[in-house]
Amino acid sequence: MTIVQQIRLNKIKDLVMRMIFQYLMTSLSIPLLILISIDVLGDDHKTPITVVDFSGRAVTVSQPVKRIISLAPHITENVFSAGAGDLLFGVVEFSDYPETAKSIYHVGSSHSFSVEAVVNLNPDLIIVWSSGVSEKAAKKLVDLGFTVYMDEPRVLEDVAKSITDIGLLSGRVEQSQRAVKQFMENLAQLQTRYSAQAPVSMFYQVWNSPLMTINGTHIISDVIRLCGGHNIFSDAIAVVPKINVESVIEKNPSAIVASGMGETRPEWLVEWEQWPNIAAVKKQYLFFIHPDLLQRHTVRILQGAKKLCEQLEQVRSSHSSAN
Repeated sequence: MTIVQQIRLNKIKDLVMRMIFQYLMTSLSIPLLILISIDVLGDDHKTPITVVDFSGRAVTVSQPVKRIISLAPHITENVFSAGAGDLLFGVVEFSDYPETAKSIYHVGSSHSFSVEAVVNLNPDLIIVWSSGVSEKAAKKLVDLGFTVYMDEPRVLEDVAKSITDIGLLSGRVEQSQRAVKQFMENLAQLQTRYSAQAPVSMFYQVWNSPLMTINGTHIISDVIRLCGGHNIFSDAIAVVPKINVESVIEKNPSAIVASGMGETRPEWLVEWEQWPNIAAVKKQYLFFIHPDLLQRHTVRILQGAKKLCEQLEQVRSSHSSAN
């Protein structure tokens, strides 16, 4: 096992232990020293709850929140995973999982929402996707007096943090920790099974026109690492860079994985057959994974990870047979 793999395993074990500790302490009504600050001397004797969001800001509520607005589809799903779906009063378009989420009032999209609609819903917590909402828009919500949690998962363990924080803020600790425990166990199993395997170079295609991919800081790259893969554009400056076909040909990936927009394999994956000299094309290692299973920062990302790991294992096995 490499040093990087050992560090990752240690991180997973540490996070699981901390979450179990938090759950046990909460069940026994003992103050949480890590994420919850308790002010027993307050005038109303309420128990403030504080978490630190992905921007490094402390987010404090005086009591478990009752009205939540989610400004990204993956956040909506994570709220449900935390057991707080019934507290959602506003979401954005494409918040379609689970099925119940489709009936919740829409306040706009991840990139453009109605401030008036948000104000009218009078939420006591707004969860914002940093990559989706501009800094100016997020600041406006804070300036209006709303409690705002900035969400930006970049590695798989961050999904667990999101669900844990939502569970704490909503008072749904027991439900959220069940989901987190299962997620972390599944993650550890995949890590043990695949991450030490021989590396496979791959190109992850987000879109075809313009041709787009992801760099090494994106959560999908963490999935690729989990599967023992190598993202050929991991060193790109932009998180979601626009590239050209020539750069893909030059890097000659052993596998090409496309996302598309829905459950159907995108037609543009076939377009790569114009360049048969690419190793992935020559061997027909042109794969598809439903975008909701990789491009949403939720527990379902491990379903996508399992598919990707199995696909890269096909490539790996082929290389082993050839040798």
